[in-house]
Amino acid sequence: MAEAMAAIAPVGVRTGCRMIRDGDEAHLLPNEAHSIPVRQPAMRRASGAARWIAHGLLAELGVKDVAILRTPSGAPVWPDGIIGSLAHDDHMAMAAVAPVGHIASLGIDVEPALPLPGEILVLVATPADRTDAADRHLAGRLLFAAKEAVYKAVYPLDREVLGYEDITVDLNAGRATTKTGRKVGLVYGVVPRVVVLAFVERKAR
Repeated sequence: MAEAMAAIAPVGVRTGCRMIRDGDEAHLLPNEAHSIPVRQPAMRRASGAARWIAHGLLAELGVKDVAILRTPSGAPVWPDGIIGSLAHDDHMAMAAVAPVGHIASLGIDVEPALPLPGEILVLVATPADRTDAADRHLAGRLLFAAKEAVYKAVYPLDREVLGYEDITVDLNAGRATTKTGRKVGLVYGVVPRVVVLAFVERKAR
């Protein structure tokens, strides 16, 4: 999965992933742990795993020992000059980071490679969405992950809460558009999990 995402990520974007393990909450730096009020052990383990990956990616960029705090909205706070995104499901954690440059913002989401339940799909899909290029069994899950990733990418730029109906996804073309007019690029993989990386290019609006 790590090699597959690295192969399709835009130039300059570093990605990483690994399975969540017992004790991963210990990877949270003290300030990070304080900023994450979640008391459930599983959630803290997932947050620790995702941040451990992100710390490693940041170190590759020469940024070390920087806490990635959680805002009240749930979004991570990145160091100056860095953009990024975190994600996890019940078993895998992921992170994507890049220096500020031709890409203005990132969003990533990971989901199990299973069909999306019908009751959730009706909330997520709109008639304008295009998923023909995707495996039909996973098209709904990809659509869900894409809209989650797009939201993560655009919220830091627009500070506007969007519903699923406010994001139109075209998996065939690898892009999405929000009701605010924001244009977002998409890349994705489906083995062994569904992963979508969304990115906003600077001035792409």
